[in-house]
Amino acid sequence: MWEAMWWGLVGGLALVVGAVVGLVGNPRPKVIALVMAFGSGVLISALAFELAAQAFTGGGALALAAGLAAGSAAFYLGDLVIDRRGGEHRKRSDGRQRSGAALAIVLGSLLDGIPESAAIGVSLLDGGTVGAAVVAAVFLSNVPESMSAASGLRKAGHSTRWILGLWAGVAAVSALAAGLGYATLGGASRETVAAVQAFAAGAILTMLADTMMPEAFENGGNATGVVATFGFTTAFLVSHLA
Repeated sequence: MWEAMWWGLVGGLALVVGAVVGLVGNPRPKVIALVMAFGSGVLISALAFELAAQAFTGGGALALAAGLAAGSAAFYLGDLVIDRRGGEHRKRSDGRQRSGAALAIVLGSLLDGIPESAAIGVSLLDGGTVGAAVVAAVFLSNVPESMSAASGLRKAGHSTRWILGLWAGVAAVSALAAGLGYATLGGASRETVAAVQAFAAGAILTMLADTMMPEAFENGGNATGVVATFGFTTAFLVSHLA
């Protein structure tokens, strides 16, 4: 459990790193968007070749399909509630968070981060070693997520202390989610583990399509798809050459 929490914290700390870069460096929206496109490609690769592939191998087509559908539905419903309470633009870099509610932004950030961290904990169940591609994907995608959100939150009038406190809290919860993901499934059947892997993949994929990709395409221009492909290739090589 402690190893899972450690790796979950590593992934979560990327949120703090990204927030600092967003606050101190004040990067241009296009730069943030292209970094986010890269992170999206990384996550898609990890979902396909780590979580989804392992879920299919361990539990078969039914566990994979059911888990993907359940994870997607869970994120969709949670995100719908949070959006209606003021958290819709939590990852935008242009300051649209000004019209949102602080609590909804916090809860939305947690909703985005927990499936990724749980995936790290679940990856430890497959052979007892952490999936390098999963950790790398979470880390490389978390940096642009918080970079964009921190830049937007600053423009919306939130203080530096509030913004850094938000991401530090999400990082701590991420570590806990990774530990719980491992601890609660330590003695579970292969089919159950497979379903949970697919659940995490479905939630993360839905999050990508709902929050990260729109921001990337809105500000990244024609290069967005190329950068996302580069991210996908990078994660694939990390997974298969590590």
